[in-house]
Amino acid sequence: MESKSLNLWKQQLGTLPASLWDNTALETLILADNALVELPPGIAALTNLRTLDLGHNLLAELPDALGQLTSLTDYLYLHDNKLTALSESLFTRLIRLRYLNLSDNRLTRLPASIGNLWSLEELRADGNQLTTLPPSFAGLEHLQELHLRDNRLSALPEALCGLPRLSYLDLRGNPFTELPDWIVEWPALQKLDLRWVNLSSVPPAVGELEGRGCRVLL
Repeated sequence: MESKSLNLWKQQLGTLPASLWDNTALETLILADNALVELPPGIAALTNLRTLDLGHNLLAELPDALGQLTSLTDYLYLHDNKLTALSESLFTRLIRLRYLNLSDNRLTRLPASIGNLWSLEELRADGNQLTTLPPSFAGLEHLQELHLRDNRLSALPEALCGLPRLSYLDLRGNPFTELPDWIVEWPALQKLDLRWVNLSSVPPAVGELEGRGCRVLL
């Protein structure tokens, strides 16, 4: 019986052997911290993958084949690479993915297709160069945690308005100076982290959130 899990963490691989894609029963594949500069399109053969960890590598781009892994439901780790852009095809079919980590890359924008991640519950995109979020982001109705620390948001993106299940939002270290009144439209928000944000003033909306039991860190 083929193994459903393969952990190759920190094996100094550099490149991935073609034989890896023969393990079509794999549901969990850990390739973190291997100095990988390329992800071969052969990964499309792993149609049963539920978790894929590509963190702590040297990837500057991702193959379209990654977007064909429609069984990815649990975790997709892409953090700490050298990604500057993500193709529109990447997220189009990953409609069951629940956790995505894009932190510590060089992303200046997210593709509109991120709105297709209807099942997403947690998104980490700390330490990038994001200036806004695409309008499609408003469709992430299952999103509970959003981490956007240390980006370049000069204003709070309107696509965040009213996300019904958002409970934790980390905006630390962004350059915006004002908060819109619509922040009170997060019905489930429990924690809003605004440390290292130089607000020109604290609007009444913050008091309304706190009055509902939301913890606001300034």
